[in-house]
Amino acid sequence: MRIVVTGLIAQYPFGGVIWDYLHYLLGFRGLGHEVWYLEDSGAWPYDPIAQTYVADGRRNAARLQEILQKFGLGCHWVYRDGSTNRYWGAGEEVARDLVRNADLLVNVSGAAYLAGYEQGGCLWVYLDQDPLFTQVRLLTDARAAEGVLRHHCHFTLGLCVGRSGCLVPEAGLVWRKTLPPVALECWPFATEPPQLGYTTIMNWASYLPCFWQGMSFGQKDREFWRFRELPRLSRRVLTIAMGQGIGKRRPTQLLQELGWEIVEPDCVVPDEEKYQAFIRLSLAEWSVAKEGYVRSSSGWFSGRTACYLASGRPAIVEDTGWSEELPSGEGLFAFRTLEDCVGAMEAVESDYDSHRQKARVIAENYFEARRVCQELILEAGRPV
Repeated sequence: MRIVVTGLIAQYPFGGVIWDYLHYLLGFRGLGHEVWYLEDSGAWPYDPIAQTYVADGRRNAARLQEILQKFGLGCHWVYRDGSTNRYWGAGEEVARDLVRNADLLVNVSGAAYLAGYEQGGCLWVYLDQDPLFTQVRLLTDARAAEGVLRHHCHFTLGLCVGRSGCLVPEAGLVWRKTLPPVALECWPFATEPPQLGYTTIMNWASYLPCFWQGMSFGQKDREFWRFRELPRLSRRVLTIAMGQGIGKRRPTQLLQELGWEIVEPDCVVPDEEKYQAFIRLSLAEWSVAKEGYVRSSSGWFSGRTACYLASGRPAIVEDTGWSEELPSGEGLFAFRTLEDCVGAMEAVESDYDSHRQKARVIAENYFEARRVCQELILEAGRPV
């Protein structure tokens, strides 16, 4: 099969963003398919050094080419610079042919704006990575809904969407469930001893809260604040690579006074290599989820956490409902309270070798990229 994966690697060439889309490319390629990467968000290029948008995408295109060549994906890519409408890589003609005639197009996180493309015979898949926020936007933004409705089938990382008790609206669509993939061959079991304590990589607040049916659904800042006293209860340092969020409102000094070690993501995880090193040097992950994921009982699970597990680093992560579908208690722990966090930390530290082995097994059994991508192909071909 000829499979197209969309993404935002050129636009935002940061560590976590790069891996997020790479795992799909590597998973489909590992199954023997011809894989292409398409980036066409319509946005002006972002310069991560200047931290602003610019009117020239040549550096973004060069960085994208460097990354894809490093992973053996060669010239199988197209990037459209929204400021000049220039198609970098294989060019506009190839991009239009791929969108029209490939066997499968997986629009990961809805990264590609496909309004200007003909559909042809290609099966378009929309893959939602932001459950609740995506669905509310579809119900309140007609333009966004029009683009999503052009896709033939729709997947979500919200494992509980459609179930009783889940507050995520389905917006008139059938949402098929999927897990975030991790290319295990690129994330081997870490044998080096950890140099950090509990860590995670996050943004204080990616965007403003959304409102649905009289309820407010916020970002990670709200959930993080609920657990602000955790450092005084932990025997290990909690190091958070935390973006400052919209308006740069992260309360850095206050968090540090509470005992959190706050480091800047653009310093410690600016690219795919340092992102991986940060995870592999950690004792384990500790992380909250967006308030919207938790409050809606969406069942969202993080691709970043899958990378910790693959590295043999246990993960203690907030329960959004995912514990109904994934194992919890050995290698991977769900929490809802401070007491849950402390108990999980004590368990990890009392039998670390066992928990890191269990973490890797969970990654192999649930998140292995070829397995996830094969299930996506099979499910996409099934009628609703």
